[in-house]
Amino acid sequence: MTSLPHTSNWINGAYTPPTPHRIQVTNPANESPIATIDSTPRETVDQIIQDSLQTFHTGTWSKADVSDRFAVLSTAARLLRARIPEFVELETRQIGRPIREMRAQLARVPEWLEYFASLARVHQGQVTPFKGPVVNTLTRLPLGVVCQIVPYNHPMLIAMKKIGAALAAGNVVIVKTSELGPLSVLQLGPLFKEAGLPDGVLQIVSGYGAETGRFLCESPHLARIDVTGGINTYKAIAASASANLIPITAELGGKAPVCFFPSVDVNQAVRAALFASFIASGQTCVTGSRLLVHADLYDAFKELLAKRVQALRVGDPADDKTQIGSVISKAAVERCAAFVEQAVQEGGRVLCGGKPTTNSDGKGFFFEPTVIETHAESNLACAEVFGPVIALLKCESEDEIVRVANGTEFALGASVWSNDFTQAHRVASQIEAGIVWINGHHLNDPSSPWGGFKQSGIGKENGLEAYESYTRVKSTVMNYGVPPVWFDDEPADARYG
Repeated sequence: MTSLPHTSNWINGAYTPPTPHRIQVTNPANESPIATIDSTPRETVDQIIQDSLQTFHTGTWSKADVSDRFAVLSTAARLLRARIPEFVELETRQIGRPIREMRAQLARVPEWLEYFASLARVHQGQVTPFKGPVVNTLTRLPLGVVCQIVPYNHPMLIAMKKIGAALAAGNVVIVKTSELGPLSVLQLGPLFKEAGLPDGVLQIVSGYGAETGRFLCESPHLARIDVTGGINTYKAIAASASANLIPITAELGGKAPVCFFPSVDVNQAVRAALFASFIASGQTCVTGSRLLVHADLYDAFKELLAKRVQALRVGDPADDKTQIGSVISKAAVERCAAFVEQAVQEGGRVLCGGKPTTNSDGKGFFFEPTVIETHAESNLACAEVFGPVIALLKCESEDEIVRVANGTEFALGASVWSNDFTQAHRVASQIEAGIVWINGHHLNDPSSPWGGFKQSGIGKENGLEAYESYTRVKSTVMNYGVPPVWFDDEPADARYG
């Protein structure tokens, strides 16, 4: 491990000396170690938070003119765009996603910085209606020191969603990387410094979630916690956050239904299912993990889907021809296998896939793209796999599709596929989800709020909603005609409230 390159925490504008304990980062596609990172202990976390508070109160960023924030974030976007190939290679190695996916995804990441930079520049305060000769102005101020917990599945994209909004609003940001995919996010420190961000405004910390992440989230000095993860992560954070009155934005799990109606051509429907279900090897919160197919389309859909899934190319993520890369770890492979086993025990029929696999050297954490014909009450149809194991369900009617789509505790994303415009909108309006796509899936934009209902989370990434969540509203009430006569002997026009 000592011969591996080491990437330390980025704190106060520089990489720090390595911590005594280090974490090895492994390429999941071939199981080779690629680097080490810090395992940050509590005392270091506490010092980082104190430094961050000091930075916030100095006002170098929190009180900077919005035009200055616009300039820095816009410059960071330009620098990032020039370095996209470097980040693509790094993301591919550390998380095992096909390079063709990473090129497409990371090419858009600078847009989040550009959007929030522009939003900060043009966002306007308000003057509210107020009875009498009084003017009430509303202004938005940064919150303070905010903590952002980034997962492994889309490290750069999710980090930039969070960082862009928080920095644009003037906050000091502490980012906790995933120990499984930290390297690309750790490279953002020098990039933002080059763009002109003052030292200490963006702190990037590594460590295990149950240790370093917990140490951060237990601090009473944070102004907001923004986490993307599972429901158990949220529950671990929520208790201490509530005790310290710290608000949380939480983008949690999903079990996205993909609803197909007979007006869609079967070839188009199957192509849509492949895209919804198997991007990132199913490791996204909006993976189309439940295919809800109307009975009139079902048989033809099932036959063609099985053929297309069996033909997907699983292999080396660095190969341009690879369509399905690895999952993130051995534990992820075992979780997928357990879902398949339980689905079969519950009466499910494996149409294709269903087994772990490896690369040509017998290495890597791969799982075959899998489709299992099952029923709506099965564990596979209700619980999040976070892998390429998909439930196929036959539904007899539109009403049944809606009922099944709403039949889990998750409500993040969903898609409706129909060439009947009226039906598409009718069904979309009935589906309980924070994001409903019509004839699309995985579509994302920095201006479009992203977040779920029920156990899929609280609050939003993206859009005006995200930006404003990183601010606090201040009312300044200017009285130019209400006299302070309340305690006069004979008050005239006394006003209370």
